[in-house]
Amino acid sequence: MSSKYYYLVAGLPELSLEDSKLSYTVADFKTEIYSGLSTSDQKLIDLFYLKFDNANVLKLLKDKDAEIDTRGNYSAAELTEYISTLKEGGEISSKEFPAYLSVFILDYLNTPVESIVLYEDHLATLYYEYAMKCGNKFVSSWFEFNLNINNILVAFTARKFKWDIAGNIVGNTDVCEALRTSSARDFGLSGEVDFWESLVKINEIAELVEREKKLDALRWNWMEDAIFFDYFTIERIFAFLLKLEMIERWISLDKEKGNQLFRSIIESLKNEVQIPAEFR
Repeated sequence: MSSKYYYLVAGLPELSLEDSKLSYTVADFKTEIYSGLSTSDQKLIDLFYLKFDNANVLKLLKDKDAEIDTRGNYSAAELTEYISTLKEGGEISSKEFPAYLSVFILDYLNTPVESIVLYEDHLATLYYEYAMKCGNKFVSSWFEFNLNINNILVAFTARKFKWDIAGNIVGNTDVCEALRTSSARDFGLSGEVDFWESLVKINEIAELVEREKKLDALRWNWMEDAIFFDYFTIERIFAFLLKLEMIERWISLDKEKGNQLFRSIIESLKNEVQIPAEFR
């Protein structure tokens, strides 16, 4: 167990709330904590912030003058330039710009709308597959978990509307393969995927906000289990960031519930982070 980020992790519970507003944000993390991480750990954290770049790319493809979310890794000018380069048939190095985003932009420009279930889902699955190759077990598993969730939900939607399932599944996991090839009602996955039943129930929820909350609860519980034995590591910091973003999003939608959720995180962190005797 690394104690490399001992003081940083021990400091995370210091976060406080001001009324119904977070006093600490995902953007603050980038400016205050990011520089204190090792280069390899910064690259892992960059993977988290790419979710904002994903949303920004979608916005700019629809409207080149759109206001973007500044929490991403790339500026509006950089993203606009990349989109323009790809539109004109140019190439962009994968060292300069994540390969999956180039793939998505080209897909968006060249694919008829009706043949992609949802652009957001397609982009999310490309992102998860890309991030799974990061080399960190927890981070890779987190993205594989989300890739599988996304693909299963896409398969449910495609089957319901009699769309092509195989063509809308992204990735090379065993779950992806089963979704592409199985005609069984459960795609042969109910015994293989431990969250299958939860996902079937969530998929039946018609109310979108409620459905999204249930999905976040599923993700939250997965995270809690996955980092149970990680204390002062980059894994715990990554999970904290995921939770912080989740709550930030819910506070913007539902202040009271978001605040309750936030308080529960802080309490659980306080209970988990016990200061070793030699540091007292």
